[in-house]
Amino acid sequence: MAPRPYWKGYLKLSLVTCPVAMSPATSESEKVRFHTLNRATGNRVVSQYVDSVTGKPVKDENEAKGYARGENDYVILTDDDLDAVALDTVRTIDIEKFVPAESIGWTYLEKAHYLAPDDPVGQEAFSVIRDAMKASGVVGVSKLVIGRRERAVILEPRDQGIILWTLRFGDEVRPAEPYFEEIDSGSERDALPLVEKLIKQRTKHWSPTMVTDPIRQALLALIAEKKKTLKPKKSTGRKEPAAPASNVVNIMDALRKSVEQDMKSRKAG
Repeated sequence: MAPRPYWKGYLKLSLVTCPVAMSPATSESEKVRFHTLNRATGNRVVSQYVDSVTGKPVKDENEAKGYARGENDYVILTDDDLDAVALDTVRTIDIEKFVPAESIGWTYLEKAHYLAPDDPVGQEAFSVIRDAMKASGVVGVSKLVIGRRERAVILEPRDQGIILWTLRFGDEVRPAEPYFEEIDSGSERDALPLVEKLIKQRTKHWSPTMVTDPIRQALLALIAEKKKTLKPKKSTGRKEPAAPASNVVNIMDALRKSVEQDMKSRKAG
């Protein structure tokens, strides 16, 4: 069973819209994590915000975001202030343009998410957008607000769904030239056939088992031994949020209107 999606909204291309749900394609829940404890009591050590001047703990309701405009001088922004500047991309992934699938360097790809239709009625619109990108060999370019930050994203058709990749910003990716410019462009010709043969011998089909973590396995074995003398604590469940209302339109009507609208704009131009 697929995990609960953490974002729900709409996928939009011109006049074609369908409700979608997005879930992370990767998981960190399998990582071995440790808590900081008080060795003397065995209790967890809890971190909290403390006022830098009074030294007193700050209550949750008194916490606020602050933008520094000078030394010890801040502009305070509340949650209501931040919500007031919410963009359309909070709820809608509007595909603005398309680029060849192979034109985006892997260094720009940040985090992968699975995007799937969130309503049976919207599956046709979703499938048409997905299959059209596949046939054209392109990926869609859009924007999406994640964690109150608007991110550039690409939409890559994959199998029956779409992979949504968040992208690093241009100034976050270092150019490769300075690191590679002093490496010889040629290679030893006599050694090349031998290395190619070695590569062929070691080439296999990809499998996730190729990237296992032996340290994690050793830690889990150690933890399992220590857990034998401890009683596990019960965890509380979480309620499923209500799905957003659907605003799906007839896909063929929407496509016809989109094409007619595009033709009119070209003639007017």
